[in-house]
Amino acid sequence: MSSTSSTVLRAEHIWLDGKLMKWDEGNVHVMTHALHYGLGVFEGIRAYKTHDGRLAVFRLREHIRRLLDSAHIIMLQIPYSEDELVEATVDLLRKQKQQFANGAYLRPVAFMGDGAMGLGAVNPTRVGITAWDWGAYLGDKGIKEGIRAKVSSFTRNHVNVNMVRGKITGQYVNSILAKREAVLAGYDEAILLDISGFVAEASGENIFLVNKKGVIKTPPLSSPVLDGITRDTVLKLLRDAGHTTIEEVTVTRDALYIANEVFFTGTAAEITPVREVDNRQIGDGKPGPISKYVQDTYFRVVRGQEARYADWLTYV
Repeated sequence: MSSTSSTVLRAEHIWLDGKLMKWDEGNVHVMTHALHYGLGVFEGIRAYKTHDGRLAVFRLREHIRRLLDSAHIIMLQIPYSEDELVEATVDLLRKQKQQFANGAYLRPVAFMGDGAMGLGAVNPTRVGITAWDWGAYLGDKGIKEGIRAKVSSFTRNHVNVNMVRGKITGQYVNSILAKREAVLAGYDEAILLDISGFVAEASGENIFLVNKKGVIKTPPLSSPVLDGITRDTVLKLLRDAGHTTIEEVTVTRDALYIANEVFFTGTAAEITPVREVDNRQIGDGKPGPISKYVQDTYFRVVRGQEARYADWLTYV
């Protein structure tokens, strides 16, 4: 359907409920509570091949901490500690290090398992970690040339409806509807507004813009947006580079139209420039200098080429 849909080049093994097992053995019952009601949490994490040929997971602990925070928000008891989940992730990659020598996408997921049904049920939590080979989420061409985005007719849920600090499985139906609408209309990605009409985020990414005065803006965490780990990374990289004109503020959709640059950030999408929003060309219609700087620096960091950020990498 789009450049973001692809066949999973799967791993030989997964980690499920404390054990490494063959991919095809990682099954759950059709009566799994989360399948019916969406009560689960997940993370998207990337491991990269570093410049010296090793394999390193980017900001692994931050992702696992967010997974545990998400579970806490929805009162889902995870029977593993942060250290145990970190080690399980590393073990999974170590088991198939040769298969993922060039990198991998990792998906920890925790969800309510089978047992009782109904909204008030409390069943044992299942926890799994999978890995697969997943390239640029919005396409290699999108990374290089930028993508086309559409402001969605679907609104990002209100903060009293959507637990915005949590990466919660059932909440992504909102994103799926927005994404499908955009793709069917011929665009690459959707941008969702909040209930007040301000820009929130894309269907699976945070959003940045650079205005004509060179001010870099991104919606604040008081908006209904995920506290993105890539978003946080980009803010730190820009501030460390001496960019003082960075604002976490509400943004209108027409501010996107007249911006010099717009780009998305996310673990799957990495740093993806936006060349067009709602048929309005952004800037000169190609990735701008800030977007390219962020891209270049980000990829140097995840590949272990920036020593000052070495603590963000967990080597396998």
